[in-house]
Amino acid sequence: MVNYPNMKKNINTTFHKPEQKHYTAHRGMSLEEDISLSNEYYLSASLAVIYKKPTPVQIVKVDYPKREAAKIVEAYYKTPSTTDYNGIYKGRYIDFEAKETKVKTFPFANISKHQIDHLQRIIDHGGIAFVIIAFTSLNEVYLIDASYIIYDYYHASRKSMTYEKIKSLGHIIPQGYQPRLDYLKVIDEVYIKEDK
Repeated sequence: MVNYPNMKKNINTTFHKPEQKHYTAHRGMSLEEDISLSNEYYLSASLAVIYKKPTPVQIVKVDYPKREAAKIVEAYYKTPSTTDYNGIYKGRYIDFEAKETKVKTFPFANISKHQIDHLQRIIDHGGIAFVIIAFTSLNEVYLIDASYIIYDYYHASRKSMTYEKIKSLGHIIPQGYQPRLDYLKVIDEVYIKEDK
């Protein structure tokens, strides 16, 4: 408490350390937002050009309450989208999917067959393909090569990949301010160094 002169009231100036929360809760950010901010940083620093792919949508009905205020009332996905992000880094094509999970597994129900097939095509053509998985309850984000996900998707007896397996095969992505998720650091260590 602090007593100020000529004041009848004491003002409580006790400060509490903010409670430490998990991955996206303490920032109010989703994995997608963190990746988008990281991509903006990479672009502004001339490190890479990586964008979120737009979802193809067929607009069916538009409401025009005012001429300048058109509102889409009804729309449908045209075709299933492939993966979330693609771009170029150090002359290499990059394509990846980003997923969050609250449990200590990565359920294959979270990724569709056409996305798995798309990632395989990227690998077949010499691109870098991976999946970024955020374990929100653990405050950990991993980059795992798409080949491991693809193999287990088609051959594993489980319908998910365990946290322990992702931790052993994948690479933890450093979290920070700029970039929020430095996944290019992992790409340098895993993919680019192999090229040298």
